[in-house]
Amino acid sequence: MFRMLLLLALLIPVATSTATSPNAHEIIQKSVSATQQDWSEAPNYAFVDREILGKHGHVQPAKTYEVLMIEGSPYNKLIAINDVPLSPQQRAIQARKLAAIINKRQHESESARQKRIAKYIRERSQDHRMLTEMVDAFDYTLVGEDMLAGHKVWVLKAAPKPGYVPHNHEEKMLQRMRGQMWIDEATCQWVKVQADVVKPVSMYGFIAKVKPGTRFELQQEPVAPGLWLPKHFSVQVKATALGIWNENSREDDTYRAYQPMSHAMAKGAAPLDAITDTSR
Repeated sequence: MFRMLLLLALLIPVATSTATSPNAHEIIQKSVSATQQDWSEAPNYAFVDREILGKHGHVQPAKTYEVLMIEGSPYNKLIAINDVPLSPQQRAIQARKLAAIINKRQHESESARQKRIAKYIRERSQDHRMLTEMVDAFDYTLVGEDMLAGHKVWVLKAAPKPGYVPHNHEEKMLQRMRGQMWIDEATCQWVKVQADVVKPVSMYGFIAKVKPGTRFELQQEPVAPGLWLPKHFSVQVKATALGIWNENSREDDTYRAYQPMSHAMAKGAAPLDAITDTSR
């Protein structure tokens, strides 16, 4: 569910608007184009992900990973726990695991390789189709301008478009969400997105129901010329499963230290400041 909500955070801004000054429709179209370019370039970059998970009020220790694209699909290499870098012995274990993964993927059968990469590509293709679907799912209203994280931004609000018909259970959630976004005026990139579930929505038939109070926030920043990628993502999920179990949970991810994959593999490890930096 976290992956789906992260996708929604990335895609909820894509919509049309009737605002005319400036032309909000043109703003959105340009932002879609910029996001698609970012989306296609992202797999070429390694990064550090500090992840905190919580469920039923219990928060797990923070774990920090270096996320690497290995032979066509991602791999998470553990580099710190509770913001403390791994010991030399622990680093050696993780290095051996990475070497084993590289060796396995380099020597796997062609059918196994195709199956692994096809799964990753299929997920990204589904994400791209959802991006297109957002154009029909939301109406946007341009409500003003602001300064955010050093960027002059347009502020827009999103609401479900009347008459929108979802095609699957993921898209059903779009009918129950409202959001706000901040678009950088200079580049039409997404600086921040917030969204809330305002009406209950059933997922997977009767199995699960996402409730009001579910909220997520995404922040992005430039990481290379013309390229913006996620900086921070948080989600608070309020849901029930099978009408009985309370599945309230949260996830908080901070992303940093983006670098081309070729540089990351040449260095062999994330820089120490990327491991220990806990700033927001």
